[in-house]
Formats: sequence, structure tokens, C-alpha cells
Amino acid sequence: MSEFDCDLFVVGGGSGGVRAARMAAQRGARVVLAEAAALGGTCVNVGCIPKKLYSYAAHFADDFRDAAGFGWEVGTPRFDWHKLKANRAREIARLNTVYAGLLDGAGVEVVRGWATLADAHTVQVQTTGGVQRWRAAHILLATGGTPTVPDFAGRECVLTSDNMFDLEPFPRRLAVVGGGYIACEFASIFRGLGAQVTQIYRGEQVLRGFDHDIRAFFAQETRKHGVDLRVHTEVSAIARRADGLHLDLGKGGTLVADAVLYATGRVPNASGLGLEGVGVRQGNTGAIQVDERFRTSVPSILAVGDVTARLQLTPVALAEAMVVVDQLFGSGQRSMAYELVPTAVFTHPNIGTVGLNEAEARARHGAVRIFRSEFKSLKHTLSGNSERTLMKLVVDVATDRVVGLHMVGPEAGEIVQGFAVALKAGATKAVFDATIGIHPTAAEEFVTMREAVADQTAS
Repeated sequence: MSEFDCDLFVVGGGSGGVRAARMAAQRGARVVLAEAAALGGTCVNVGCIPKKLYSYAAHFADDFRDAAGFGWEVGTPRFDWHKLKANRAREIARLNTVYAGLLDGAGVEVVRGWATLADAHTVQVQTTGGVQRWRAAHILLATGGTPTVPDFAGRECVLTSDNMFDLEPFPRRLAVVGGGYIACEFASIFRGLGAQVTQIYRGEQVLRGFDHDIRAFFAQETRKHGVDLRVHTEVSAIARRADGLHLDLGKGGTLVADAVLYATGRVPNASGLGLEGVGVRQGNTGAIQVDERFRTSVPSILAVGDVTARLQLTPVALAEAMVVVDQLFGSGQRSMAYELVPTAVFTHPNIGTVGLNEAEARARHGAVRIFRSEFKSLKHTLSGNSERTLMKLVVDVATDRVVGLHMVGPEAGEIVQGFAVALKAGATKAVFDATIGIHPTAAEEFVTMREAVADQTAS
């Protein structure tokens, strides 16, 4: 390896890149990591962590109202947007330091600057001190994704999810364009914090790809929470005027807002890496194409995480990074499975899901049995809150295996995480039925549903 300056050069200091770098270094590899922005990537800085913190903040509005039904007399609450922003910024700065400490402790050399590929084994980094070059036995690209906004009249007036955490001033009227989980989460957050929120989606229902019952039920609940959700609606143009941003909705009329968030998709953050020059193949969206071992079309160059656009979740990037480290510096036995990956949407109420939705299950297994339960939680029998919970199981008739589990309701992510282990282990509906529930909890409903609401076959 004397011809190389390092065994592994990692481009990108987000979840996947940091995990790969420090795990490889702990196995004795010489590792260099380049990052031009704050360590931690999207998840730590403008994604999972700050979004969940803001989601917690937004839930307090409901908590204050719910407390009255339990005998608490709460004065008129006052929300301080600036204090929330400052506290969030302090916590993110702490996490940035933690990431730096993890890399330093593992012996990873961190280079601050923008990295590009010069050839199959050479990376050059533009730093404040000039261009530096490294020869590496292996190069790992872990540059993540970035929000994308379509080209239309008034595009310059809109914000992306990256901009939402430090908005100034707080938008009293917020328009959210999009129907994916990011759009739904920010609509819920800012509504909970006190904004008047209108969510605009051109499709027939938000959260495309989720189970149809979950989509419909969530739409009902988010409207109850005060989000003005408008489907089959498109923005044709935006103009800035004295009283705010005017959104032309075509036949839907005009909407005036103080701020407009476009959460209409993310694309791989792959431009400017020099991929074309070294022959790294990309898909139509710019995603880096990799095989099951995360190798690109250039064998010495690998890629993980959102830049490959496989399954854009932080825990997936972490798992992919561990496969790469094992392939390069371990036994090579580790592999990655993309089925039965649980996920949550931190809306109000939360959504948690693992496995196949009903339509997917019908297409794959033919005959399926559906169990569904909708109810008001025990808490809301006193709070007066009209929020309801939905739980759903999808069972393969031939094997009795539970192949899909879905929930809309408080702490859905926390509940579904545990059940994901059961699905991964191949639990059948009989196993669910034989499991004693914890009473009184919402989670027990998943093991007490006995009557199928429908037997469905592939159409």
C-alpha cells in the first residue's frame, strides 16, 4: 500500500461517511475524510435531529390544551421562536463537536474543503490553504442529497427544508408545497407552533407510497389539527407583493403567504464531484449507481447513502457504511437488506410503518388478510382532544406471516420500531395473537386485533 497516502478516503461527513471513516480507522485502516460543511450532514444539521426537536416544540400546544381535562389550570402560553432557534443551534453545535471528537478519537484525518475526483485513486480537495491531493486505495462517496425546486415563475421566492430552522421572522402564514414526508412534517410543525399553514399537493392524496388507509386517515387528522390541506392543486407562479407572496393556484385561485416552503423532492448531491471524468456511472436523477457491495463502475470507488438514492434514511446509510467497511477491511460477510426497513413520519399525529402496504402485499402474495382498528386513545377520553389512532396489519394468507404493519397516532415511531423486530423475525399473526399486551397502552392493539376486516386477493 506504499503507493497510497491512505487506505480509505471518504468524501462527505454525514451519517454514512462518518460511520465508515471511524469504523475503518478502528480496524487499523489509514483514513482521511473531507467535508466542506458542518460535520453530521443533513441529518444532524438540517434534517432528522432539528426537525424532531421542532416537532417536540410544536406538540406542546396540544399538551397545554389537553392538560385542562386532567385538572391543570394553565395560563395563556407564549411561544418564543428566537429561544427555540437558539437552543436548537446550541444543541446542533454540540453534536458537530461530538462528531469531530469521534473521528479524532478513531484516528481519522479530517480535511475541511470541497473534494473532487482526479482519477480512480486520487482525490483533490480545495481548502483555504490551496489544493491538496491524496492517493487512496479506496474512495468512498457519501455526499448525501439536496432539496430540489422545479423551475417556474417566482422560484426565487421560495424556501427549501434547509432554510426552515432559522426563518426570520416567524411566518404567520406559511404555504407548504409538496405531499411527501418532509412537506407533511413541516406543515405539522409550523401549525403546532402557531402559523396558519396551507399545504398544497398536486396529487390525489399526500404520502404517495404509504398504505392507502394511512394516507386517507392522516389527511383527515392533519386537517383536524388545523392544516389547510389542498390536493389536486398546483402552483403556477409566485409573485412578491407588499402584503406578502402571492401564489397563483390556477383554478384554485390565489393564496397569500409570508413564506413558501417547497418540499417537492430531493436529488443526489453528486454534481461537482468529477464523476464523469473518471467514469463513475450515474442514473437519470444523478444517483451514483452501485452494486450489492456498493462499488461503482470504477472498482476502487464506492458510494453509500442518499447519493445512491436507494432508500434515503439515515439508519440505512449507517448500515450501508458498515457493509462497505466489512467488505474492505473485514470478513466480507456483511450484506444489506432493504426489505422490512421501518420508518416514521414525525407529523401530528405521528406515522409509523414497516413492511408492505396493502396494495404491495396483494401484488406480491395474492391473498392477504387485513386487520384494522381505529379508536380514541385513553388519554383523549379526558383531554377532549378529537385526535384518533389507526392501526393496521397486513397478513399473507398462505403463510400467516404479518407482512405489513402501519400506524397513525402518538408515538407511532416508538411503537413500530419494536414490532419491526417481530416482522424481521418472520412473526405470524398467530404469534401476535399469542402475545400478551401491555394494558392500557395503544401498542397492545396490535396484539389484540382478532377479526379481519377484509380478505383481499390480487386484482
